[in-house]
Amino acid sequence: MHATLPLMEVSDFPAIRRKRLDTLQVNLGYKCNQSCLHCHVNAGPTRTEAMSRETIFEVIAFLKSAGIQTLDLTGGAPELNPHFRLLVKAARDIGVRVIDRCNLTILFEPGQESLADFLCDNGVDIVASLPCYLEQNVDKQRGKGVFDTSIRALQLLNEKGYGKPGSPLKLSLVYNPQGAALPPAQGPLQSDYRKHLGAHFGIEFTELYVITNMPIQRFGSTLISKGQFTHYMDVLKNAYQPQNLDSLMCKTLLSVDWKGYVYDCDFNQMLNLPLAWKNKPRTHLRELMGADITHNPIVVKDHCYGCTAGQGSSCGGALAA
Repeated sequence: MHATLPLMEVSDFPAIRRKRLDTLQVNLGYKCNQSCLHCHVNAGPTRTEAMSRETIFEVIAFLKSAGIQTLDLTGGAPELNPHFRLLVKAARDIGVRVIDRCNLTILFEPGQESLADFLCDNGVDIVASLPCYLEQNVDKQRGKGVFDTSIRALQLLNEKGYGKPGSPLKLSLVYNPQGAALPPAQGPLQSDYRKHLGAHFGIEFTELYVITNMPIQRFGSTLISKGQFTHYMDVLKNAYQPQNLDSLMCKTLLSVDWKGYVYDCDFNQMLNLPLAWKNKPRTHLRELMGADITHNPIVVKDHCYGCTAGQGSSCGGALAA
């Protein structure tokens, strides 16, 4: 795999600092039942990295000490971590909102038959990957048969009450572009998703998140192989919108890797760019117990243009209407 950080190391991205921390995004491991072309984590079925039970309890302790409002669980497929349900229950017991970044097909994996009921019973918000509402495009990006399985999963979640009007069970879908281009406007595309999925499959959902593909890991390496990396970086930089700086997710979010080390965001985690804290080469979550990281400088490189280009991009979709 081609390394992308050396191509982004020298950066003119503006300096930014943190606001008050309210979200802890935790990567529970890189094992996944899919291998998607756009994956910035390089996750897949052969990966074995997984957060330990000991580190899970350190996450729970930090949730309590820092007054975290939202726990955002990601992977890989976070549900494949053997301690996933323990963490979810502990967080919900102390009133923390929990987001499960679900690839949908995981609901039908062996051993996960009760997953949909578990998520529903614990009031977990689901952010589900569905990079297009057309079968050909989804299977091209995520693997043959993924679209059909994803549709069945969405129908199952709707049966549980997810995504229904007035339901507290939130079901958000995620769109990723197919290649080296910015995503379309979130609002109109959300309308297209609603019309197509509703008319053809009877599917309802809460909202659509439009996310820009980041030029790192598997997607970044593919860009280099195709000779498109420089072009894509030019696209991101030329679409830079300074008004998006104030809403960047890294200002209120802390990213934790499967070993418990901390980063400003999930993308920095994948580039091995640790949180800048007290001149340490890297910082573990346990070292931040009781610490105030407000106003701490955020580590930036050229990939940050992906979050500020056009309508902006974050794990919660577009930054601008």
